[in-house]
Amino acid sequence: MDFRFTQEQMALRHEFEDFFATEAKNAPETWVGGLESDYNTEEGYAYHRSVAQKLAQKGWLSLPWPREHGGRELGPVEQVIFNEVCFYYRVPGFNFQGLMILVPSLLEYGSEEMKAKWLPPIARAEVDWCQGWSEPNAGSDLASLTTRAVEDGDSYVINGQKIWTTGAQHATHIFLMARTDPNAPKHQGITYFLSEIDRPGITVSPLLMMDGSHVFNEVFFDNVRIPKDYVVGEVNKGWYVSMAGANFERSGSGTVSGSRRDLEDLVQFCRLTQRNGRLLSQDPIIRHKLADLAVGLDAGRQLAYYCAWMQAKNTLAIAEPSASKYFSTELMVRLANTGVEVMGLYGTLKKGSKWAALKGKFEAMCQFTLGLTIAAGSTEIQKNLIAWMGLGLPRK
Repeated sequence: MDFRFTQEQMALRHEFEDFFATEAKNAPETWVGGLESDYNTEEGYAYHRSVAQKLAQKGWLSLPWPREHGGRELGPVEQVIFNEVCFYYRVPGFNFQGLMILVPSLLEYGSEEMKAKWLPPIARAEVDWCQGWSEPNAGSDLASLTTRAVEDGDSYVINGQKIWTTGAQHATHIFLMARTDPNAPKHQGITYFLSEIDRPGITVSPLLMMDGSHVFNEVFFDNVRIPKDYVVGEVNKGWYVSMAGANFERSGSGTVSGSRRDLEDLVQFCRLTQRNGRLLSQDPIIRHKLADLAVGLDAGRQLAYYCAWMQAKNTLAIAEPSASKYFSTELMVRLANTGVEVMGLYGTLKKGSKWAALKGKFEAMCQFTLGLTIAAGSTEIQKNLIAWMGLGLPRK
């Protein structure tokens, strides 16, 4: 792998940095950034929509898409550069579920008619998508899902429940998987559907986090009719359609870049804060912890770019994105815990307290980051994929 950027890639990176540095100044007063924070408040979501419209005008929501579908064909590496800069500056505007999970599946498995119908509104930031995959008894073992889709004329009638649906309270559309053949092996007999979220029979119910924030939702399907031409790929082959998006979801550098900014804030806190008459930055144990995190974040960044490089060469990458996801999410947990530990009791104070260090960001991270080791396939699932698909180890 060549770790050097081309002149064109460097110019594009500078363009991204200029834009996001400017947009960061328009953030709401209480904004602290972080994954999925744009869904938590009305102010945050309005900020997200404002930026999304500007990104659409620049053509930056479709950077790696084929030109015939409104993209610029810049490739996975350029997309990772975009993600890295966007997350570093803590600016929203990028509908991750639609752009990084749905779009790769549409491009690979969707018919030309489907691409013409669904891709342009995404590129124009006219829609926000949410992901209807997980169920109460089917999370990391997603193939155990029980939501049913029964053929009826020119439609499918869907009944079931989805859970942990990020941003469904704001979404205009949802992509979901439902079982169309209950007698088939569990990884077969599943079909991939698209739908407007206001379709009759769909109910969105808040699922609050333990700090009261509203990011997740439950979504109920009660005799929801979805047209047959809303099916992506072949009927009963939805598992393979979903995996096209899952590999892109797991391989991005956004989480690492956002964490790098958080570490910079923590380092600055240590440079300015004294304990027992000495700056925290002079404590050798703290210095070692911060250095260890810095090395880990750099390794995570290289992993993310390696995945993008492989995808740019059209390599079927499964183990590498799993390694990137496993490494980066576990590292985020260590960063959050280290931040609270370094800050002492002040680090446990919530956002809104005048005594909360760094606006209570690390306290919130401690609650949130552990979930990232479960989302998009748990750490244990990623280890299995690395062993089976990367190392060729036997399953038994």
